Amino acid sequence: MAGPLSGVRVVELAGIGPGPFAAMLLADLGAEVIRIDRPGGGGTGPAADRDFTNRSKRSVAVDLKSEAGREVVLRLVEQADVLLEGFRPGVTERLGLGPDDCLARNERLVYGRMTGWGQEGPLSHTAGHDIGYIAITGALHAIGRASGPPQVPLNLVGDFAGGSMYLVVGVLAALLESKLSGRGQVVDAAIVDGTAHLSTFIHAFQASGLWTDNRGTNLLDTGAPFYDVYETADGQHMAVGAIEPQFYAEFLNRLGVAPEEAKQYDFANWEQNRALFAAKFKERTRDAWAEVFVPSDACVAPVLSLSEAAAHPWNTERDVFVEGPDGRVQPAPAPRFSRTQGTITGTPAQAGEHTRAVLTDLGFKDVDELLESGAVVQR
Repeated sequence: MAGPLSGVRVVELAGIGPGPFAAMLLADLGAEVIRIDRPGGGGTGPAADRDFTNRSKRSVAVDLKSEAGREVVLRLVEQADVLLEGFRPGVTERLGLGPDDCLARNERLVYGRMTGWGQEGPLSHTAGHDIGYIAITGALHAIGRASGPPQVPLNLVGDFAGGSMYLVVGVLAALLESKLSGRGQVVDAAIVDGTAHLSTFIHAFQASGLWTDNRGTNLLDTGAPFYDVYETADGQHMAVGAIEPQFYAEFLNRLGVAPEEAKQYDFANWEQNRALFAAKFKERTRDAWAEVFVPSDACVAPVLSLSEAAAHPWNTERDVFVEGPDGRVQPAPAPRFSRTQGTITGTPAQAGEHTRAVLTDLGFKDVDELLESGAVVQR
């Protein structure tokens, strides 16, 4: 078996960002993903042949505004386990591809919906992006230094952690439930919901009086000098996360600081300790410090760029990054499995690349007619 989801068929209505990433994850784990693209593709993002979120999928180009095109998608739905869509609320309903339309064709279908604000609520029909979703949930306010503004953590916290991963969890849970009930259901994955849920740990600290709403003053937000990044002699950086006492002791030992010089929870001297650590790290280059600290229990690591990370021996030895079928290096499927390991089975699907093959494989007898009418397009 190629992945634990081998045998699961997913229909993905093409979108951008968290929806395609969720479908990619399912494909990485062995699901057959059929991506429904607009004829000619379109949209924003990476070049089509380098959009790794479309790896291991097959693409069918369909004119969703035509009755025949809509019927093609519904016929695919009849043979699918999951449908994923990331449009604004109400769009698939207007296309005739909403939950009621699809579940009428396949009552076991899991219908996964990916939005920023959710299907309902005062903002549900407004545009948005990751930065706004994490702003309104409090996550953005909490990220940054005490002396500065909130810092934008790429679009990883909202779109992909709070969005894609929660959509995948919801879809897999609904698939399991459908095996017992024989009925599908709608999974409403909203980025604001997922991002808020991700911060449960921080809310627990706050409820316990161990966290304040003052950015950059807490244990895990650079408030503590032993959880911070430090510049090295060559202008690079080292990341320090020596929280536990025994790890902090190892950190001081390898940094060359006596325990009495920088007591860990001497709050009054935290800034003095930070200045001491900063001065020490400036004495050597990043790679020289890496040799001092790694491997060890000091919880210190060099800050690598994206390019460096893909080529670094600590990652290559574990195959954290791998070459895809086209030879391009990209993150490997995760997590790992002892028997049914996921894999990258194909290059990024381009719009309409597999139209004829997919429809033929699924038993469509009218493929030529559909192509001639323009309801579907072969690239």
